[in-house]
Amino acid sequence: MRTADRHSAKTPVDALLSRYARDGYVIVERALDPADVAAIRAELTPILDAGRDGRNDFEGHRTRRVYALLAKAPTTAILVEHPLLLAMLDRLMSPGFLLSADLAIELREGETVQPWHIDDGFYRVPRPRPALGVSAIWAIDDFTEDNGSTELIPGSHLWGEARPTGDEEAVRATMPAGSLLLFAGTLWHRGGANRTPAPRLAVTPQFCEPWCRQQENMMLAVGDAARGLSDRVRAMLGYSIHPPFMGHVDGMHPLRLLDRDYDSAATGDGERARRLLERDGYGGAPEATTARA
Repeated sequence: MRTADRHSAKTPVDALLSRYARDGYVIVERALDPADVAAIRAELTPILDAGRDGRNDFEGHRTRRVYALLAKAPTTAILVEHPLLLAMLDRLMSPGFLLSADLAIELREGETVQPWHIDDGFYRVPRPRPALGVSAIWAIDDFTEDNGSTELIPGSHLWGEARPTGDEEAVRATMPAGSLLLFAGTLWHRGGANRTPAPRLAVTPQFCEPWCRQQENMMLAVGDAARGLSDRVRAMLGYSIHPPFMGHVDGMHPLRLLDRDYDSAATGDGERARRLLERDGYGGAPEATTARA
């Protein structure tokens, strides 16, 4: 299996997205500062050591996963709102896109290859279709040929209902620690087998369109820890409105759950909601939804 192409963190975003559009994925080497890589590994190690192996072949019987990650390892927030990642996501997805899943995955010695799958397949929309999700995988350890680097089928994000048969030319996403793999939710891929004695750690934030249901119920999973996160991350958790009113709580903006002083007039959210409601014919909607969204 050949090695996937990799790009420098200095590569222009337009060039990265051109490769993404063609292949369904793009790899950016060493996009994360080594000090951040070390801090994330240090925070995650005791959590992973206290955890349990997966429950099935998909999770991996020799793999440990940490769900609700932002509630347990707040240093990983940088992997959700990294500037390069957001620069690409802002071009690939609709405004207000959400964090759908966010987990750490550590493949341990003896883990076998994962089944082929796509990350937004739970949205039962016939293919071919645009991706409804985009996944990122941050390498916290080096991804090598032998320790379970992700395997990808280039161009499979454009397939119809076909599934991998084993005859396709797959590539292996080998990359140094701190690198970023970004791929479409419609791309066929799988985790590789770890044939080494050392674990292979990654963090994977996965994103969805703002009208789609998230895999993890982020507002409950992260809970009160959301108060310590940035405005952008909180919006991606679900403390946001997809205009004109999708996501409201009792007719109000969900940020009021965290900030009693939230002012929709100051942000312009209420006026944007009012205009969209009028445009779409919701003139009779409750005032709390229109004026106070």
